[in-house]
Amino acid sequence: MYGVFGGFTRWAVVFLIIFVLFFLLIPGYAAPAATAAGPVC
Repeated sequence: MYGVFGGFTRWAVVFLIIFVLFFLLIPGYAAPAATAAGPVC
């Protein structure tokens, strides 16, 4: 399984999962906080 990108692809998958989780979770936390704080822009 280990080729040129054997170790790199494993970390790429881990970071991809973390990135997707952040993309799903951050709007859920940031949207109520942003509306509570008021319009930033």
